Amino acid sequence: MSNRKVTFQQTIAYEVVNTSNIFHPQNWALLSTGKIEDARRFVVVDANVEKHHAKALRDYFAHHHIEAKIVVFPGGEENKTLDHYLSLVRELDSFPIHRRDEPIIAIGGGVLTDLVGFVAASYRRGVPYVKVPTTLMGYVDASIGIKTGFNFNGNKNRLGSFHAPQTVLLDKAFLKTLPRRHILNGVCEIVKLAVIKDAPLFDLLEARGPQSVEERFQNEGSGDLLDRAIAGMIEELEPNLFEEDLARKVDFGHTFSYGLETRHEAHLLHGEAVLLDILLSCLIARNRNLLADEETRRIFRLTETLGFELDASTLDPDLLLASLTERTYHRNGLQRVPMPRGIGGCVFLNNIGADEIESAAKTLKEWIAINHEII
Repeated sequence: MSNRKVTFQQTIAYEVVNTSNIFHPQNWALLSTGKIEDARRFVVVDANVEKHHAKALRDYFAHHHIEAKIVVFPGGEENKTLDHYLSLVRELDSFPIHRRDEPIIAIGGGVLTDLVGFVAASYRRGVPYVKVPTTLMGYVDASIGIKTGFNFNGNKNRLGSFHAPQTVLLDKAFLKTLPRRHILNGVCEIVKLAVIKDAPLFDLLEARGPQSVEERFQNEGSGDLLDRAIAGMIEELEPNLFEEDLARKVDFGHTFSYGLETRHEAHLLHGEAVLLDILLSCLIARNRNLLADEETRRIFRLTETLGFELDASTLDPDLLLASLTERTYHRNGLQRVPMPRGIGGCVFLNNIGADEIESAAKTLKEWIAINHEII
């Protein structure tokens, strides 16, 4: 038999849709994909969301005569595990759905949508699903792309896949009930985009960020902030959905944060680790003359005005270096660390050393410790 080459191209297409009052019976967004006559839906909902919306959610499917199995998921990074993945698959297997026209619906934060996305990717080698992010982190970051997975063997997202949803439904009303800490957790990803690729977004954060945080992004000016952040994320992800190019601007803040999050999972949220990484990276960039002093001060001032509380105790230089080493494996042998070149610009570094990390960590610890006065 002669050698044969198999080639197949697949178009990836999904919609990111703004909606409101998503559980109102006249809002068809949740049922905009898949069949709706004599239909079933497997729905996984975050426990905190279920507390606020249990009746509305059940009434919605009853109104549309959809047989829905609603599984409540505890949420939180500590539950992004193999055991919870298997538990969801068992629940799904006891409630069989059509392979192509009865999409799974994931309603919750990034942990839930990542895990349910992997359930959808692996069940019968792939079934459709719909994402409904209910946290700001999910809204502007986790739900927008096609990565799925869960933590394994002490490593974040070590097992996973790329599996596009049919649609992503954005309803910012879910943000009303978020604790302030979780609002700020999502804002960190907006700061990331602003610093590394979008100076006008940085201006918007300075002008509207504090009020948007206070009002849980329900105020009039917050819509522009959210829309610009999401558009920026899509702009970066769309040409590189499967990460063929490992030099990614959206990995800014996700080099040193990997180790911070892994070691301090019990008390450090994803965005909090990302923000520490951002500030550490900005100090390295300043020391390399990639950021001017005033640009650096603007970034640190924004951190203050948005109301972040930072934990300097996590900034162990050995841990930060180990995280960089691990990410180098992930990025196929090169550091490929995104660094700001001015606010809104980006350059990738491949030669960050231990001394630079230690110096930046020392400066950041001092800034946090003495009332933010030395930058």
